[in-house]
Amino acid sequence: MPGTRPAHARLLDVSADHRPAGQQNQTSDVQESAFLKACRREPVPHTPVWFMRQAGRSLPEYRKVREGTAMLESCMRPDLVTEITLQPVRRHNVDAAIYFSDIVVPLKAIGLDLDIKPGVGPVVAEPIRSRADLARLRDLEPDDVSYVTEAIGMLTRELGATPLIGFAGAPFTLASYLVEGGPSRNHEHTKALMYGDPQLWADLLDRLADITAAFLKVQIEAGASAVQLFDSWVGALAPADYRRSVMPASAKVFRAVEGYGVPRIHFGVGTGELLGLMGEAGADVVGVDWRVPLDEAARRVGPGKALQGNLDPAVLFSTRDAVETKTREVLDAAAGLEGHIFNLGHGVLPTTDPDALTRLVEYVHTRTAR
Repeated sequence: MPGTRPAHARLLDVSADHRPAGQQNQTSDVQESAFLKACRREPVPHTPVWFMRQAGRSLPEYRKVREGTAMLESCMRPDLVTEITLQPVRRHNVDAAIYFSDIVVPLKAIGLDLDIKPGVGPVVAEPIRSRADLARLRDLEPDDVSYVTEAIGMLTRELGATPLIGFAGAPFTLASYLVEGGPSRNHEHTKALMYGDPQLWADLLDRLADITAAFLKVQIEAGASAVQLFDSWVGALAPADYRRSVMPASAKVFRAVEGYGVPRIHFGVGTGELLGLMGEAGADVVGVDWRVPLDEAARRVGPGKALQGNLDPAVLFSTRDAVETKTREVLDAAAGLEGHIFNLGHGVLPTTDPDALTRLVEYVHTRTAR
C-alpha cells in the first residue's frame, strides 16, 4: 500500500520516472493480490473489496484537490489523476484502485464537442443521429490519450502490489449519450434509432467498440492489471434486444483485449434479466447490482465466471449494525461462489460518510479472513 505522505507532496513528486507505454506492471506481488486471485476464481486470503466511484465526490480530500478544476480537465492531468486514484487506497485500504477518469474521455479525445456539466453529466453539443454523423467518430490513437499512459505509469509505481483497474464505457451506454445528447430517463432517441435503422445502429456500436477497445488497450499496455466495462444504461433493454443489438459490440471489445490476459469485468445497472448474456459477451467477472442476490446471480450467469457486488449503496447511510447485517447477507449469498469481489451494487453516493466505507472494508476483510 502507498505511504502516508501529504497529498500536496504527492502532487509535486509523483511524476518522476513513470513507466513507458507498453511496459505492464504485472509483478508477482500484483498477480498474487486477493483481487486478481478472486478474478481468476482462485483461493483468496480474504474477500477482496473495492468500490465503484471510490475515487471521487465522497472524499473531502478529493473535493479539495479538484477545487476550481473542471471534471474533464481533471481527467487529463496526470498529477491529479494519480492523486485522486490513490486517495481511497490510502484512506480505505481497498484491495484495488480504479483509474480516475470518465467514460466520455475517449470521445472527447477524438474531438467530439462535449462537456460534463455539474449536476447533469455528459452533454453532447451535436447528437449523433444520422449516417453522416458517423464520420465524426474517428479512430482513437494512443497519442490522443498520452496523459492516460503517463498517469498509469505514475500510478503503478506508487501502488506497488495493489492492482489498478482500468475502465471504459460500453458501446451501448456511449451510444445512448451520443444519440440522446446527454443523460436520459427513457432513451427515446436511442431506441428509436436502434429499432428504426438497425444497420446504422449496428455501425454506430461497431465504431464505438473499436474506440472503447483502443482506450482499454492503452490502459492495459501502460500497466492496468484488470479492466471494467461499464454499461450503465443497458438495463433499459429487454434480453432479446440486448442479444441482437448490443451484445455483438460488447463482445468485440472483450475479444480485442483478451490476448493481454488481464481479467475483464462487465457491469451494468438494472441488469438482472441480462446477467447471463453479459457473461456470455466475454467477461471473466460479472458485476451485479443490489437487486439480485449473488447466489441467484450465479445461477443466471452460469459456471466459469467470478461475480462482483453487491451491497446497496444506500445501506451505508444506515446504522453500523444495519450495514454489518446487510453485508453479512451479501457474503452469505456469495459463500458458494468460485470467485467473489465485494463491491457496492452501484457507485458510492456523493454524500456517503467516508468512515462508513473504511469500516466496511475492515469488516469484510475481518469476517472473511481465511
